[in-house]
Amino acid sequence: MIQIGDTLPDTTLMEFNEVEGNGCSLGPNPVQVGAACAGKTIALFAVPGAFTPTCSAKHVPGFMEKAAEFKAAGVDELWCLAVNDAFVMGAWARDQKTGGVIRMLADGDAAFAKATGLTLDLHGKGLGLRSNRYSMLVKDGKVVQLNIEGPGKFEVSDAATLLAQAQA
Repeated sequence: MIQIGDTLPDTTLMEFNEVEGNGCSLGPNPVQVGAACAGKTIALFAVPGAFTPTCSAKHVPGFMEKAAEFKAAGVDELWCLAVNDAFVMGAWARDQKTGGVIRMLADGDAAFAKATGLTLDLHGKGLGLRSNRYSMLVKDGKVVQLNIEGPGKFEVSDAATLLAQAQA
């Protein structure tokens, strides 16, 4: 399992863009993790799935609410990852109104989740292999804070916890 001090796995995530900008075309675009993190501070949080109750009602809204405070604390980008496809993440981004605030990144085949060791087995519940719920602060591709939730919990991966760590 990934630990504080480790470098993020250089996998490819996918992002659905509603509008063209910064060299990105409409539709799904690959995001190479290593290049996307280079020289940046990223507040990353992962959820078991788009449109799921806790993720939609608490996790994403918390980061939206504190986005300006993250920027003031030196965070360059907010990332939300889920084991969903880019079209689902794009639809969820529209639903949550995250455009220009949180990058909604798809880990469609769970490559990132597997590489970090932060998977959640929800077979038998109709969801298959997913990402565990967690948050992390990443500086230049290295993990400097990591908050992993226990099964069914939402206590340490919230925006307030990660923001306090970013401000420290």
